[in-house]
Amino acid sequence: MPDGQGGRRGQLASSGLRPGWTTGACATAAARAAYTALLTGEFPDPVEVALPHDRTPSFALTAERLGEAFAEAAVTKDAGDDPDITHGAVIRVRVSVGKPGSGVGFRAGAGVGTVTLPGLPLPVGEPAINPMPRTMITANLRLAAGLDAEASDPDLVVTVSIDDGEQLAAKTLNPRLGIVGGLSVLGTTGVVVPYSCSAWIDSIRRGVDVARALGHRHVAGCTGSTSERVAAELYGLPETALLDMGDFAGAVLKYLRRHPVERLTICGGVGKLAKLADGHLDLHSARSRVDTRFLAGLARQSGADEQLAEAVAQATTALGAVELCAASGIGLGDAIARAARQVAAGVLGEAPVAIDVVCVDRSGTIVGCSR
Repeated sequence: MPDGQGGRRGQLASSGLRPGWTTGACATAAARAAYTALLTGEFPDPVEVALPHDRTPSFALTAERLGEAFAEAAVTKDAGDDPDITHGAVIRVRVSVGKPGSGVGFRAGAGVGTVTLPGLPLPVGEPAINPMPRTMITANLRLAAGLDAEASDPDLVVTVSIDDGEQLAAKTLNPRLGIVGGLSVLGTTGVVVPYSCSAWIDSIRRGVDVARALGHRHVAGCTGSTSERVAAELYGLPETALLDMGDFAGAVLKYLRRHPVERLTICGGVGKLAKLADGHLDLHSARSRVDTRFLAGLARQSGADEQLAEAVAQATTALGAVELCAASGIGLGDAIARAARQVAAGVLGEAPVAIDVVCVDRSGTIVGCSR
């Protein structure tokens, strides 16, 4: 992944992990290369682009095609060391001459989705090319044409496609957000920060936006597919009210604090919610762990004697501790749910959101409730 800003790139990689480029940055590079070829008859390869924060990376072209009144270029996405599902995807952009006075228009090609639900930052019916990538692409088309600040945008149609995008999108949250037919073209800075999980967190926020726009008064933040099934069956919630929270409980709570709904259910594996009960907002195993001493304290508060509490402290899993207590008639699962609810309520602050917590085991059996 060539980059004209090696020093800046070195700073980004100071964590030891290699950063990468967003789909928006790749689409910008392909669009600029295609428009340059449309103007000059030659594709710049590599092509340099201007991205936010004064970054000027260069991208090698994967494919190029020059036709009558159009040009097309492709860039293969390098997401660096981030486990991005679109790493290695080929982003193709066709730039063609538009109607006089039309400015820059965007279309979804094969593998790029179309917005079908309200609440997203684009109107229903628009191609899922987010506002910032549109801004980056337009700015670079202007640079390619040598336009000054006073000049109007060139009259162009920009069609973005992603090879196998529809199949890749099935593994993302796009279908639930009402983006059909393919992937979204994303990115606010052009750079993918490894393991920042920004795309997942952004999907959580967009899920809340869609739920609010659809008038849902009750949403559920779930840690996985099993807890989603439980929440849907328990409360009769539609798919658009289910938030694939994963490990990011904090992301759900902080966004709902600013954009509230009437009711939130947090539903998840008892191990993960035991971490939330202990004050952790990131539930990933690499960033937080179950403290069985904390669980022993909850067991004591629920009526466990010292022998049982010590057994809980020595348990190897949260579920094991819950089962130990259940055998003695102690509702540790409920205590975990109540403590998790208290932490969540603290993050929500004064937001008018009623909250409850449901803990499940791997099979989906409910082992604790805050209510």
